[in-house]
Amino acid sequence: MTKYSKLLTFMFAILVVGCKDVQKEKNDKAAFEKSEQEQKEGTSAILNEAIKAHGGMLYDTAHYQFVFRDKIYTFNNKNGYTYTVKAKDSLGNSIDDTLQNGDFKRTKNNEVVDLSEKDIAKYSNALNSVIYFATLPHKLNDKAVQKEYAGETVIKGEEYDAVKVTFGKEGGGKDHDDVFMYWINKKSHYINYLAYSYSVNNGGVRFRSAYNPRTVDGIRFQDYINWEAPVGTPLQQLPTLFEKGELKELSKIETEDVLNLNTSDVGA
Repeated sequence: MTKYSKLLTFMFAILVVGCKDVQKEKNDKAAFEKSEQEQKEGTSAILNEAIKAHGGMLYDTAHYQFVFRDKIYTFNNKNGYTYTVKAKDSLGNSIDDTLQNGDFKRTKNNEVVDLSEKDIAKYSNALNSVIYFATLPHKLNDKAVQKEYAGETVIKGEEYDAVKVTFGKEGGGKDHDDVFMYWINKKSHYINYLAYSYSVNNGGVRFRSAYNPRTVDGIRFQDYINWEAPVGTPLQQLPTLFEKGELKELSKIETEDVLNLNTSDVGA
């Protein structure tokens, strides 16, 4: 074999190896993307089962009222959404807040109050937050939700799937950088435990355990004990700390006097 032939053979061998490496890289990338897509679909399926167990399609037209910390809240999911809260201030004035498809309005004794952008954001977020937790897991399929499977765990002898949730900046609200974790029972598909970490006001970590579940005309409502953990505690560790009794009880989150206003409208 001439030097020229040997050179051609060597160059051909390099070309073949290079093509194989490129193809392997493409195959590895395709396999990774497929695995990632399958994981996303699996996580979505877990959340969809949870939403179905808690109320499913009934959420789409739900119109309910409940009392939380002496304030009367309503949510109406027809034609988008309308959230309201009625309260009294320290002087006995009636304060009514309404959040309708992103637009906020406050009235005081039936007179519209002119608010700063900062106050609008504050009161909107407060009202939205109460409804969000009261109607979990209804909003966990919103466009801003970024969900990720976080493994399996056992809490008090029962098996759970853990799902981590973050929010995109667009549509994710003022506290879009908060991180949530939901533990969904593998058999019942109920969210019996949840946790979140936040960065405002020096940050914090909370764990909630559900109790007093009840179903009102097809939609499940449940109360929570709110537990505190040291700032920086990984959310995945909270169930273990909870079972060991190492979390501090802060408060109770209770929705009282739940009423289906759709039924009330029909009966009126």
